Amino acid sequence: MFIRKVEEKDIRRIDDLLLQVLRIHYNARPDIFRPETRKYTDEELKEIIADPERPIFVAEVDGRVEGYAFCIFQQHTDSNNLNDIRTLYIDDLCVDENCRGMHIGEALYRYVLDFARESGCYNVTLNVWRGNESARGFYEAMGMSYQKYVMEQIL
Repeated sequence: MFIRKVEEKDIRRIDDLLLQVLRIHYNARPDIFRPETRKYTDEELKEIIADPERPIFVAEVDGRVEGYAFCIFQQHTDSNNLNDIRTLYIDDLCVDENCRGMHIGEALYRYVLDFARESGCYNVTLNVWRGNESARGFYEAMGMSYQKYVMEQIL
């Protein structure tokens, strides 16, 4: 397995993986997510790939991208009540459904942690949708703990 920064040549494969993630989210929350869509268009992906504040890493196995981690640097400067810390937010992490159990997700996650440390980050954060218990369990097993809860009341 080899982990590297994403390249434009990876977009088609990223599209496939984005669809897999959408299916998980749609199955958990069809009231929020639309079926058979993607989080990003190819044009948006090109913009993200070019943005150093939004690094994307891919995991290759035998020359094929089998997982990714979309990240975003965040910082609260000039806040009255928050310390000025640099955070790396994992916007999305996916491993191809046919490759789960091969420790690709763990390798990607650990790579992101190392990248965040090297980039001077205080922490790494992410969100998990209710209903995606396998993701929640994975991140807890990786050592993540709850920072806050997002709550809703559907009207």
